Amino acid sequence: MTWLKPISIDEHAQSSYAAYFEELEARLKDPATVRPELVRDTLALALHGRPYSVLLADSPLLALNLDSRNITFEAEYYMATDHERFQRVKPLLWLWKSMDLSPMGQNPVFGIPLRRVLAGFIFNSVGRDFKCWQNVEFSVGYNMDVGNDVVVHRNVLLDDIGGIELHDGASVSDYVNIYSHTHSVLDGADVTLRRTVIGRGARLTYHSTILAGSVVSDDAMLATHALLRGDILPHGIAMGLPARVTRMKMRDTQPDEAAGYDVNSAQLVRVPDRKANPQFPDPTPNQTRLPDGDAALEARATRMKAALPKG
Repeated sequence: MTWLKPISIDEHAQSSYAAYFEELEARLKDPATVRPELVRDTLALALHGRPYSVLLADSPLLALNLDSRNITFEAEYYMATDHERFQRVKPLLWLWKSMDLSPMGQNPVFGIPLRRVLAGFIFNSVGRDFKCWQNVEFSVGYNMDVGNDVVVHRNVLLDDIGGIELHDGASVSDYVNIYSHTHSVLDGADVTLRRTVIGRGARLTYHSTILAGSVVSDDAMLATHALLRGDILPHGIAMGLPARVTRMKMRDTQPDEAAGYDVNSAQLVRVPDRKANPQFPDPTPNQTRLPDGDAALEARATRMKAALPKG
């Protein structure tokens, strides 16, 4: 049962938007389409009301920055990025990011369908009715696996360099950060890629952070401002820094009784970690110790470790 209500807009505007998305999708499906040219032409008209050729003559620096071949993303500097795959999605990420800064991107009835179309050509997989609000950032985009009816709200970071799964009905609230890579404490160039999994119907609430390799099981919830560096079992509610399960949801019928779990952290077969830089040992050896003579800190660390979900 939804708490949202339907909203309608002018019929002419709605039909114009629908026709635009249909044409954009058809052009992206066409193997003859040169994506950087499609994106630069689209941005020139959408943001500046002029064809790209005219804008290039009048304001060359502005025009050149509309072409994804003339800009770089952070991901391009990293060894872990698959260059060929990224170049395929890079123009579309530039279109997504640039349109988010425009009136069209800020308009939900235009921006959300636009991102839905682009997601189909950027993500590794995406289900039906994906709803993404503005100002969402990806590392590479092509390592996203998204199920049906997933919602991602504003100003979210999806660091998918190591892979992120968002299963059916998952909800990601504003300002959430989801990571899939981690750095050695001794050498920042020693990077480990860990797939992060968010289960069916899971909710990640405002400003929470999910560290690489964490698993949020089906119907689980991460509280506001919580920091997850482990797992949450099905129906669990985790809160705190670091987060731990403090409550379990009470349901008359648990979802697993009817259909089984999509994601249960206690049983999930994990994707093996990968090294972004093969120069470093795999796995990373232990690199920290407690301060000498701090018995209280050591006892506290032991209690915290025992409280973490297993797996």
